[in-house]
Amino acid sequence: MAKTPMRTAAATRVTQEKWTAVRAAVSDCGERFAALIESTPDPSVLATDHWSVAETAAHVTGVAWNYTVLGSAATGPLPIPEVRQHMRTATVDNLRTDLNPAQLRAYRERDPARLADRLRSSIGEMLTHTADDDPGGIVEWLGGSRLPLAGVFAHMMNELHIHGRDIARGTGVPWRIPDDEAGLFMDLFVVEIIRNGTGVLLHDDRPVRRGGIAVEFRSAHTVPVTIALGTGVFRAEEPSGRADVRIRFRPAALNLMLFHRTSVVRTALSGAVVVSGRRPWLLPAFLRKVRMP
Repeated sequence: MAKTPMRTAAATRVTQEKWTAVRAAVSDCGERFAALIESTPDPSVLATDHWSVAETAAHVTGVAWNYTVLGSAATGPLPIPEVRQHMRTATVDNLRTDLNPAQLRAYRERDPARLADRLRSSIGEMLTHTADDDPGGIVEWLGGSRLPLAGVFAHMMNELHIHGRDIARGTGVPWRIPDDEAGLFMDLFVVEIIRNGTGVLLHDDRPVRRGGIAVEFRSAHTVPVTIALGTGVFRAEEPSGRADVRIRFRPAALNLMLFHRTSVVRTALSGAVVVSGRRPWLLPAFLRKVRMP
């Protein structure tokens, strides 16, 4: 994942405050995740429909290990180089069939204690290697998309949040996703990847409604934003009051919904995501285009 110089958008959300917060979130949640997998009595139980606790832990640890070559002070090939051939062609729809299985085949460690050690050391290297880097510096990410360095940290944080919950549910223990941390995923990852370029990551053959769809997002933990969808175009804009759909949300609940851990109906009924606006019925079409794996 090579870092290249590029301008930072004028309305960037990558502030020093958010950079400090997302680094602290990765550190703290990484330790919670490591302790969780170390304490799992049976790593062979299912954490998701397809992955055991050990496989889920290996997936997250592998992501962190490859992210150790992220900063300007890191050099050399990816620690799990087999994923490289899938990175440029990665889309939301083929991650589960191509890149993720390639990583799990190449990285065969499944012992919880060794996975926890590797995760801790990898997160430590991520933090050390990027300590003096520009958090707004652009990184080439999956599918030719572009993220600020802080956005890659937000992705790592979200991997720990979502898959930590998977493991906790599979093993019957509690897991906490703080809303202030979860909000960083919207500000630093979702908004910034749309601002800087999604590459082929969201490509599909689904038609876009003529005239596009604009959805406004607001929460107590994020900067208000409108994400506008047109034919082959995604834009992140300041809210204008003319959005088709308005969403007020709790960040942890929205992230779980976007990553298919809870249903749209269940999340809406809980009050954690409230949908309104001129054309709220357009939200499903929007989510089919602006989607997570």
